[in-house]
Amino acid sequence: MPTPTKGARLGGGPAHERLMLANLAASLFTHKSIKTTETRAKRLRPVAERLITFAKKGDLHARRRVLATIGDKTVVHELFTEIAPQVALREGGYTRITKLGFRKGDNASMVQMELVLEPLTPKVKKSSSAKAAKPVAEEAAPVEVVEADAAPVEVVEADAAPVEVVEADAAAPADAEEAK
Repeated sequence: MPTPTKGARLGGGPAHERLMLANLAASLFTHKSIKTTETRAKRLRPVAERLITFAKKGDLHARRRVLATIGDKTVVHELFTEIAPQVALREGGYTRITKLGFRKGDNASMVQMELVLEPLTPKVKKSSSAKAAKPVAEEAAPVEVVEADAAPVEVVEADAAPVEVVEADAAAPADAEEAK
């Protein structure tokens, strides 16, 4: 768990904070989304993301480290079997915090913290070589081959200006007949 900030802990001493964050993480993994205060969510985010990273490793040592934080075996099993495969391609950012407004009783800032389980669309890295290669690939894709009976084969590109197909000269078949 990350080192707590200076000053008062959430709800008491450091042991109570550690247990509270473990319970919040267990609720987050069970329900996939929880409603809590902004301060608790900000403290929970690194803990939950570290546990998910352990779950992505999937080995016995990682499972035992997660069990040391979250005591409930059913939650740990769900984390390793359901959540970890859904975020396998994601390299971080497993949680999302959305502000909801203020609580009526004490005006505390409330947030919705949820797991980001949507499939990841791989981003294409943009570089100077990729920009240069992209237009070339688009131009070379559509190619049509037009053949006349005795005329040479002409290749017409779709992006090029329209080219008229010239039929073979009348002399060409006569030359072919003379050669026989």
